Amino acid sequence: MNLRVSVVIPNYNGDKYLKACLASLKNQNVKRFEVIVIDDGSTDGSFEEAKAEYAYGEELPKFRFIKRSENGGFCRSVNDGIKAAEADYVILLNNDTEAEPDFVYRMYKAIRADKNIFSVAAKMVNMYDRDLIDDAGDCYCALGWAFAPDKDKPVKTHGKKRCRIFSACGGAAIYRKTLLYELGLFDEAHFAYLEDVDIGYRARLKGYENMYEPSAVVYHAGSGVSGSRHNEFKVRLSAANGLYLIYKNMPTWQIIFNIPLITWGIIIKAAYFSKKGLGKAYLEGLGRGFELIRDGSSKRVDFSDVPPATVMGIELELIYNCGRRFLG
Repeated sequence: MNLRVSVVIPNYNGDKYLKACLASLKNQNVKRFEVIVIDDGSTDGSFEEAKAEYAYGEELPKFRFIKRSENGGFCRSVNDGIKAAEADYVILLNNDTEAEPDFVYRMYKAIRADKNIFSVAAKMVNMYDRDLIDDAGDCYCALGWAFAPDKDKPVKTHGKKRCRIFSACGGAAIYRKTLLYELGLFDEAHFAYLEDVDIGYRARLKGYENMYEPSAVVYHAGSGVSGSRHNEFKVRLSAANGLYLIYKNMPTWQIIFNIPLITWGIIIKAAYFSKKGLGKAYLEGLGRGFELIRDGSSKRVDFSDVPPATVMGIELELIYNCGRRFLG
């Protein structure tokens, strides 16, 4: 069977969303693709209910279900899904999304536009307020922050043009499978959060591009599993992974050059999260970040293979994105 796309959906206690997500994929206007649901030890019955409804049909798209006994994190789940994928292109899709009927086709068409494209981000629209964008491609800046510049902006005026981006949000993105393997897949030390920025950064260092495709649309509930936009779990992991990402993807000279901005980034976030009662979680995350750096030396990019002009070009983009973060 010549499948064009494999859609990988990590699921953890997604009873509120999963079946609607799968229904939107079943109703796509193309059929030559598969859906792989990777469950991370859910206890709410969401996996079993979805499997009972979708696993045994003979028609396309084909639905496959893989159950894990414990929650190993987003990165391990999607890596397992990528390894199980039969197609050459892999869409990662959050379980709290619903896709427009032409979503799979639009994503497939966009990534095939150029062999140098590593990933393509979809337009993610707020599920509960469909006049607002949830994500239209991610940025990264020299403060050590990743951000979605179009988040909460009006759909009518933002995210309308196809463009190059720093990285694709892993909640709704398509990847070229051969390049995923070339880059070593998602780094499971991240567990969750910023793993998509990390792999997008590594792709950029290799000379590949990440794109945004506005015609591929999904509706996203947001924080469907972890809770609110800011919580201890997310703050702790994001702080740790933020430091780890810097260490992995910047040569020593670039880290030293950016230390003043990185330090300011840490101070600003520490103050911000302290006001929200999450200061302790943030500081604990920073401590965990130094542990990841200590244990992750083998996963650092080999900069001997990266042209200095590539690093300098990215550095200029990171500095530019500092202004973009505050000025919009």
